[in-house]
Amino acid sequence: MKMKRPRSRHLLTGVIVLAVAAAVPRALAQELTSDQLDAVKARLAEGAIHSWEIGTRAETLIEADTPTYSVLDNSSLPPPQGQAPSSLDEVLSIARSVVQNSTQNGAKAEVQGPQPLMDVNGGAAGDPPSIGVAVLLANWTGAGAKDGLDYAGAAQKQLEFLLEKVPKTSDGAISHRNEQVQLWSDFVYMVPPFLAYYGVLTQNQSLVQQAYDQCRLYRQYLRDDDAGGMWKHIVLGKNTDEGHWSTGNGWAAAGMLRVLGTIQHSQYSKSMKNQAKDLTNWIAEIHTGIYPHMRTNGLFGNYADDSASFDDASSTAILASTVYRLALLSGIHTHLPQAEQSRKALSAPASNSTSSSSSASSSSPSATSTAPAGASATASTNGSSLAHFTSDMWLTPVVNPNQFGIEGSKSPEGQAFVIEMYAAWRDWTAVGSPGANAAGRLSASGFAATVASVCLGAIMALTSAL
Repeated sequence: MKMKRPRSRHLLTGVIVLAVAAAVPRALAQELTSDQLDAVKARLAEGAIHSWEIGTRAETLIEADTPTYSVLDNSSLPPPQGQAPSSLDEVLSIARSVVQNSTQNGAKAEVQGPQPLMDVNGGAAGDPPSIGVAVLLANWTGAGAKDGLDYAGAAQKQLEFLLEKVPKTSDGAISHRNEQVQLWSDFVYMVPPFLAYYGVLTQNQSLVQQAYDQCRLYRQYLRDDDAGGMWKHIVLGKNTDEGHWSTGNGWAAAGMLRVLGTIQHSQYSKSMKNQAKDLTNWIAEIHTGIYPHMRTNGLFGNYADDSASFDDASSTAILASTVYRLALLSGIHTHLPQAEQSRKALSAPASNSTSSSSSASSSSPSATSTAPAGASATASTNGSSLAHFTSDMWLTPVVNPNQFGIEGSKSPEGQAFVIEMYAAWRDWTAVGSPGANAAGRLSASGFAATVASVCLGAIMALTSAL
């Protein structure tokens, strides 16, 4: 007996229903899964070898895995003393390795007095202090009593090196470089958060004030009034870079946010209200200056106002993270729609792939899980179907972390920025996504256009087949 052919109308209806069903997750599911974020962390662990990368990794892990110990959380400072939670194990391991190397290895063990936590990478005196918060936290939670290392002494030597040995401008801005007086926007992420945290833990308000003053002085030198408040990258000395490097603006905003959070959650919150207000305004100022230059694809160029510069996912991630954090700390919601556009763009499936959409909706995103450094990509962590990640979850495209004017292939700091962005987004959504509006979500017209496009394609394909 011959089978009847289904009616074309019924077949067409079925195809359209299936097309719409396929379009929904593709349009809505633009989030990395927990497994994918674990893979991002694993690549960060593998790639972080320079002092600023190690320090940034430590700060990122605190923020993502143990938020109650982060200065960006609403928990009061100083944090609890005594036994640290297991979620801090990786951070304490970083501190232990650094302090052990700085006090027990070779000729450096004979050095007395002020010295950095790590060798000054190519003269960058401002980079090693980025590890300082992890070292201070190790001391605060009693790690030294277990392993015999002098974390307090190591942190103090780093502090003294900064304040006594590193050159300064005539008005007191600590140089980012050791061989000459030179100011880099990167410095604001590395040094002021260490000074502020040190001051809170030791009840030394003058150090917290010093952290604020360094932010103020760096802004004074680097802010470009002719560029809407964006910061220049490097001024003073030889080999300057007065361009508006997107990552540099992200470093500055993120560093000031950590100083702001430290003040707000510390015993000095009332006495330093004016400083906190200034920091809030200075962070917002960077956002106001740089976000008009965000490209239509949701990314920034390596230099924000240079249309010829390549797309840079790394700076895009850190800037988005600072928007979520500013919304949480200061209630400023102005650029949340752009941050959401960037986050979704960085998390989106490749244009020729739909498989990542279904996987992204099968596991709720989290920035709190951990993975061993050697973890390899599996089916659930594979980034080959994502537009801005390689198959083993390296962010792309990114600026070369060692040569800021050219495109690179692997950026440990970029990996950290992705985790920071998702940790900030997680915390923002956990309190109800304050300030979210229709501009920050997939609009009804945008969704309708997506569905219409898919349906039209299905109809055309069916028509030609019939």
